[in-house]
Amino acid sequence: MSRLRDLQGLGPKSEALLIEVGITTVEELRALGAVRAFIRLKKESRVNPSLNFLYALVGALEGESWLKIAKSEKTRLLMELDDYKELEAILKLEE
Repeated sequence: MSRLRDLQGLGPKSEALLIEVGITTVEELRALGAVRAFIRLKKESRVNPSLNFLYALVGALEGESWLKIAKSEKTRLLMELDDYKELEAILKLEE
């Protein structure tokens, strides 16, 4: 499986958005991780993705439905997003 759209829960539109921000393969998505890919999408994409897209990315990498991810991992993912935002703010202050 080499195309992003072949992952469970991702289709041609999701694949196009990921490619738009430089994530072109499943391997690149796995290496970057769902949260970092989502942050890149939020910053660089022409579309502002919803949290459901984050859940879909996690589900795609874990082979699970995004609905299951939303129910079981929502709190953890939101905390991870907040941690990245805090880290970015600290790094900006140090510049």
